[in-house]
Amino acid sequence: MSKPKIVPDVEDDYLLRPDPADPRLSVKVSGIDETGKAINTSVVVERPLTIFLNRQEIVTAMTIGDYPEYLAVGFLLNQNMLRPDDMVTEVEYDDDLEVIVVRTERATNYEKKLKKKVQTSGCAQGTVFGDLMEAIENADLPKAELRTSWLYTLTHKINTTPSLYLEAGAIHGCVLCQGDRPLVYMEDVGRHNAVDKIAGWMFKNKVPAGDKIFYTTGRLTSEMVIKTVRMGIPILVSRSGFTAWGVELAKKAGLTLIGRARGKRFVALSGEERIVYDQDLNYVEEESARHRRKAAVHDD
Repeated sequence: MSKPKIVPDVEDDYLLRPDPADPRLSVKVSGIDETGKAINTSVVVERPLTIFLNRQEIVTAMTIGDYPEYLAVGFLLNQNMLRPDDMVTEVEYDDDLEVIVVRTERATNYEKKLKKKVQTSGCAQGTVFGDLMEAIENADLPKAELRTSWLYTLTHKINTTPSLYLEAGAIHGCVLCQGDRPLVYMEDVGRHNAVDKIAGWMFKNKVPAGDKIFYTTGRLTSEMVIKTVRMGIPILVSRSGFTAWGVELAKKAGLTLIGRARGKRFVALSGEERIVYDQDLNYVEEESARHRRKAAVHDD
């Protein structure tokens, strides 16, 4: 059993993460509190982004507006409108028009997928196009491992990272991790947007998925399971709870699904064989109330 590791400065430990002080991502508004006292508080910005694939308009997503290129490419990948081996020749973003166009070398076949779409349980109304079960039925996830010492280190690092959530709330975070190190942190009003940004970053930087862990602050829904499986990541972790269909799909795909990961606690409902119990719980600290996120109290 291992003792907890010394956690490095979280601000310097990420390859990429949003700046919670970026004035484009949140604004100050005035109001009153429960006593009638005047207050100023931060709220997240929400703006539309219309995604085109070549000449075809695909969807308009509501997003905080950062990393639009990663969001657009990741969305198309997770909808299977782009393939991992596709050559993206150009990603053209117009900030004034709030439009982004992803151009490919290969002619894409998206007409059938656009005709069949499902509004998911993702906040900000996530949408999945085409065959929902394609990624699950064809899943071949690697036999990676998750050490409990990694899990406890990751959840501590992520939970104490300066974030837009801690600045303004009303937002979800997703983190790509390897071993006990968080690599890329993305936030957005919908967890589906945050995961798509990470998918786009992985595609652009040719990052392999088989040895990665995916963390989300949101519920472990069917949508989150499908997108994680489509990305080829074998382990999905959340501090929040599960939906029944999310668990069912995770079992079919052989995905390790861990929820309610807070302090010393976690629950695994699929893929338990990847977990290596190497951490003595006597050396794990409970979650600090100062750093608790919304999901520490509620599952939504």
